[in-house]
Amino acid sequence: MKYFVTVQANQVDYDAMEGKASPESPLWSRDDITAMVAFMGELNGELAASGELLDAQGFTAPAEARFVTGSPGREPAVTDHPYADTDVLTAGYWLLECTGLDRVTEIAARITQCPVPAGSPEYPVVIRPVGEAPSA
Repeated sequence: MKYFVTVQANQVDYDAMEGKASPESPLWSRDDITAMVAFMGELNGELAASGELLDAQGFTAPAEARFVTGSPGREPAVTDHPYADTDVLTAGYWLLECTGLDRVTEIAARITQCPVPAGSPEYPVVIRPVGEAPSA
């Protein structure tokens, strides 16, 4: 079964990684970022070796996002930076092929152990089973 596993953050977390701490998110040092990248690299390597990793990516800051809305017969509206003030957004993901919910939950629990600076916000790791397309 395929699972979409996501981690979350908000704009102030990205700002803290770039040297702009806030009451909501403490400053990330170079060592903090190095530890996070090493943790993710090790996890991704193990998931690739086990054959469970189909894809994994981290997203850029929400301030770099673009939001396009529309409906049939209406001109689409384009807005820059739509998520900059959103409380929580998807910061990155893994697309995994696992034997079942217990295994992917085990992986998500491990993801929660990624090193972060003391006082960082705690966000859940979200597991979403990928559904099959309905047959025509």
